[in-house]
Amino acid sequence: MKKSESITEYAKAFCKAQLEVKQPLKDKDNPFFKSKYVPLENVTEAITTAFANNGISFSQDPTTNTENGYIDVATLVMHTSGEWVEYGPLSVKPTKNDVQGAGSAITYAKRYALSAIFGITSDQDDDGNEASKPNKTNQPQKPTSKPSKATSFQTPKISNIQVETYKSDLNDIAKTTNQNVEELTRWLADTLKVGMLEDLHTEHIVSADELINKLKKKAGLKND
Repeated sequence: MKKSESITEYAKAFCKAQLEVKQPLKDKDNPFFKSKYVPLENVTEAITTAFANNGISFSQDPTTNTENGYIDVATLVMHTSGEWVEYGPLSVKPTKNDVQGAGSAITYAKRYALSAIFGITSDQDDDGNEASKPNKTNQPQKPTSKPSKATSFQTPKISNIQVETYKSDLNDIAKTTNQNVEELTRWLADTLKVGMLEDLHTEHIVSADELINKLKKKAGLKND
């Protein structure tokens, strides 16, 4: 985190705005787990309403890390006194190497960064999906700066055919439920604690199959 030499006026205004902020409505549906979360536009509206009245504004700068392909989103929070604090960057791996994948990753990173900085409760019990997380751990995972390098896999990566099969299943689920396939793909990768589906190893197959079959069942699709 970087900041101006003094943040005295910034801190006073930020504290006052936090008392005034109203938690936004969770009106974005997650049909798979019958829960709701706050979309980016509701997060920004809640922040703007309370914080702009106290002289605080923000700017977010998305860039692409050419070394690892991650989308980095830095957030600069400014006060009318000229004081400022820069947070980030928050990094997210796009699930597809195209414009749609990058756009989805930027939206995802912006929402989580703003929610964390301004104290917005944007999720309902981690999108309400904890019951479907393997080993009963919470999901979906929030994006982190870097994927964990401590994880060592004892099995080889899954085949390209298996990757494409998972992608095809997720695409069918997304179309049937009118969901964003990029967000659904990222959810699966985050749940299995990998950067992208191509990083899955054979030890993930059982968990991946169980998760996808649950989604297909909720979507009314036939399991293979």
